[in-house]
Amino acid sequence: FGAAVREVEIDGYTGMHHVRRVEILHDVGDSLNPGIDRGQIEGGFVQGMGWLTSEELKWDDKGRLLTHSASTYAIPAFSDAPTDFRVTLLEDAKQPNTIHGSKAVGEPPLMLAISVREAIRDALGAFEIEKDFRLPSPCTGEALKMLIVNG
Repeated sequence: FGAAVREVEIDGYTGMHHVRRVEILHDVGDSLNPGIDRGQIEGGFVQGMGWLTSEELKWDDKGRLLTHSASTYAIPAFSDAPTDFRVTLLEDAKQPNTIHGSKAVGEPPLMLAISVREAIRDALGAFEIEKDFRLPSPCTGEALKMLIVNG
């Protein structure tokens, strides 16, 4: 299991967001290599951020995929990583009956990125948007701009 807290900033003119800070506490059991585990957690989290904020699939009228290449499908870039990114491994969490007492570390952090999407929802509260608005996934800069403009 894991927990994540985050801080985001939204540009009201462009709809673009930036993740300023993320703190993650993750249970990896008895870590075999803390450096590798932290890297896996960071990578999974950033991958999840991309899935929820930029990786948009678009099709044309004939059902052809329009976002099929590196120039049209927006995956996270190095600049999308949180400015302040802190990962803590839960201590004294050895998992009995597993190899060396370890647990999964690569996949679970992907879902912790939901915290970024929900931070974006919270940050949109600074704009005059109706209370029960629908936040799309992915919540791209374009989608956020439309929410801000249309209220």
